[in-house]
Amino acid sequence: MNLPKSLSVLSVAYSGVFVFSAICPSSRAVWIAEIIPALLILMIVWWVSIKQTLSTTSYVLFFIWLTLHTVGAKYTFAEVPFDWFNQLIASDRNNFDRVAHFSIGLYAYPIAELLIRKRLAKPWLAASYALFCIMSIAAGYEIVEWWYADLAGGDEGIAFLGSQGDIWDAQKDMLCDTLGALASLTLLNVQRRINPQRFHS
Repeated sequence: MNLPKSLSVLSVAYSGVFVFSAICPSSRAVWIAEIIPALLILMIVWWVSIKQTLSTTSYVLFFIWLTLHTVGAKYTFAEVPFDWFNQLIASDRNNFDRVAHFSIGLYAYPIAELLIRKRLAKPWLAASYALFCIMSIAAGYEIVEWWYADLAGGDEGIAFLGSQGDIWDAQKDMLCDTLGALASLTLLNVQRRINPQRFHS
């Protein structure tokens, strides 16, 4: 299996985060539920990379979310030590999950890049598809969260949901996903204008 060097390096670094997360998590059941999608995404990234090498930027963006999500799995998202950021924005709420949701939106960049490299869509259409893809995934994940929380019930369900008493938590999470996607697609557009050749296979 011939993986890009940047992907290999980031995968090795991520393995350290994974081991850290797996050691004495706050809730083993929540950890398992949270880590499964992370591992599935990692396998998809590897599989895609065997067929099509993406930019280093794409791989870095992939691993930002993987790292944050894996750390969140260890503590549960509402309990991650994140006081410095919460104090920075003068919030009593632990906003680690909001930052993690924003990082999900960063996946719009590699989605659009892949479509452009494969010449499956013009850049504007690739960006539009990537944005709507992220928004759809965000909505779908909120449904899965609700389903698991209802099924698990009790403290475990509440810990997985991570709403921290906010009735608009799901909507705010989806907004963060969307803002992350818009930010990453803006970066993609800037990089394409500076060096359009880097997006050609």
